[in-house]
Amino acid sequence: MGQTRAVTVDERSAGMRADVFLSLRFDWSRTRAAQAVREGLVISSTRTLKPSSILALDEVLTMEVPGFEATQAQPSCPPVLHEDPRCLAFDKPAGLLMHPVGRQFTWGLINLAREAFPGEDLHLAHRLDRETSGVCVVARDAEANRHLKAAFKARETEKTYLAIVRGEPSFDETLVDAHIGDDEASPIRLKRCVHPDGQSARTRVRVVRRCGAISLLACVPETGRTHQIRVHLDHLGHPVLGDKVYGQPPEVFLRLYAGEPLGELAAGLGHARHCLHAAALRIPHPDGGMLAVESPLPVDFEEMLR
Repeated sequence: MGQTRAVTVDERSAGMRADVFLSLRFDWSRTRAAQAVREGLVISSTRTLKPSSILALDEVLTMEVPGFEATQAQPSCPPVLHEDPRCLAFDKPAGLLMHPVGRQFTWGLINLAREAFPGEDLHLAHRLDRETSGVCVVARDAEANRHLKAAFKARETEKTYLAIVRGEPSFDETLVDAHIGDDEASPIRLKRCVHPDGQSARTRVRVVRRCGAISLLACVPETGRTHQIRVHLDHLGHPVLGDKVYGQPPEVFLRLYAGEPLGELAAGLGHARHCLHAAALRIPHPDGGMLAVESPLPVDFEEMLR
């Protein structure tokens, strides 16, 4: 029997039948997926699960299926930056997923948190990209989760990111007010760009430190568009160091996506991960007042700036 693993239903999967979700996620047949549910090998956190059950956002499916051992050794739970009866905040390292994805089990922040706080009803209140480090807030009950997610959706939060970028900006502070849309000219489907017909987007940018070939910037997004900071910094002519999509030829991302070696393209990245760090977050607390959490500058940033 495989180890027990938990999978959280995300926005893309909510509304799917359980057997359809399992068949797509793990490359099973619908018959095998339905059988696993009927045999009690897949259990919902909120109800008795049937193959035809329609999955809800943030529903947790606990699975104990042969061959589903984790594909990596269990890492340590990230450091806790804040803890109270309703909320936790973790200092996510670069490279750690927020939740397990793909056809094989791997470790994500949410299942590491559930291992560290057993028996608690933990929920991710928001998400960071895999390569982005910094503050991540986790709700400790369903009502707190609804409150925090509503605050993010209503833009009642203030988020500050630190980014190491290429070059030395001519400005000390600036406001980037530029619409963002899909980059239809790029072979990378997920790539975004500044586009007059896109969604409105605003980012405040301030120079923290100049180091010649690279600079440290503080970025405060006033809107929440996909890849907003990375797109706006690339638009300024100062792409994020280590970014595989922005400020690079498309072959970099396409080769990585295909699992091919970068060869001579590797030298142009400048760093192993994109240098973006969620340094501070202010958000209305479920019990009133504001929750303010900060994450220190990560070690790899310090080394690059030295």
